[in-house]
Amino acid sequence: MCAYNAVRSPMAEAVAKHFFGKSIYVQSAGARKGDADGFVVEVLDEIGIDAHKHRPKSIQELEEWEGLNFDLIISLSPEAHHKALELTRTLAADVEYWPTPDPTLVQGSREQVLDAYRNVRDMLMRRVTERLR
Repeated sequence: MCAYNAVRSPMAEAVAKHFFGKSIYVQSAGARKGDADGFVVEVLDEIGIDAHKHRPKSIQELEEWEGLNFDLIISLSPEAHHKALELTRTLAADVEYWPTPDPTLVQGSREQVLDAYRNVRDMLMRRVTERLR
């Protein structure tokens, strides 16, 4: 879970699905719903992970569509972490907070921005694969 389900949490979801397939159930959501981010698709494409079909959704939409049947919620932003902790009032799930930089805040050339996205991608790939193996 992140703030808008547009950058960090979709990356984590795509990585988890790529490496763990159907052996675990993974969905991402945002504290609020954002807009899809083309840089996410681009940096995941670079390493052979497909995120073209991702459509941002809020935690409320996820709850309405599928319910919240999760054992673990990983929050990637302060706002998402607070929302995740609120959910534990009615949901028996563990919550882990992985502070993750927001690459959309980086300014500069296209390559500098892409490097920020790559850094987040690589960090999340490392964390997800270590945590879920």
